[in-house]
Amino acid sequence: MKAFLLAAGKGIRLKPLTDRIPKVMIPIAGKPILEYHVEQLAASGIREIFINLHHLPEKIKGFFQDGRKWGVHIKYSYEPEILGTAGAVKRLKKSLAREPFLVIYGDNYTQLDYADFIARAERKNGIGTVAVFEKKDVRECGIVEIGPGQRILRFVEKPRPEDVFSHWVNAGIYYFQPAVFEFIGSDYSDFGFDVLPNILQRRERLYAYKLETAVWAVDSRDLLDQLRKRKGVA
Repeated sequence: MKAFLLAAGKGIRLKPLTDRIPKVMIPIAGKPILEYHVEQLAASGIREIFINLHHLPEKIKGFFQDGRKWGVHIKYSYEPEILGTAGAVKRLKKSLAREPFLVIYGDNYTQLDYADFIARAERKNGIGTVAVFEKKDVRECGIVEIGPGQRILRFVEKPRPEDVFSHWVNAGIYYFQPAVFEFIGSDYSDFGFDVLPNILQRRERLYAYKLETAVWAVDSRDLLDQLRKRKGVA
């Protein structure tokens, strides 16, 4: 199985820190956030990884190179203009569309057994599976309504306070069948705003995988400091 790590974000809300380093390369307990993903994928037997690049791409390529140090093979996709989370994946359709694959938001920190995630997703007869976790404040998240059999019934990205119907939120980890490419547009496209709602609107089967651990979206200095404190690092 192949995995796509999304790593092109500029990290605007983390400036001036991200003037010198991509958001996914910010160290947590001495390790870049992105390295945790690579290690977990390798531990689960995934050997072929794609990483998209935009902001300070040489910092990521220089660190990971071809991935040999982690026992994986890494290929890069540089985007002169950011294509969105789904647009980035669509660009590599020829490399990904032969079998199911993973998509992971590289700036989110969590601990996940990908082998279990994949095994459970493979038992579902759907176009994909979305990892989700419970969160109290969902204002900046994509929220899901989960029905019988863990099927996702509804998805709303960044809901208004009066529109909140769930505290299960998107963890930014997906298992997709190649059929997902039918739902990704040819231009800029985002999974949360465009693709997932489109899948559900067309009544395709999409499932949830409930995480028992939290997910840290390192989107601000406050969230970064909270994560570092949790990991015992100032």
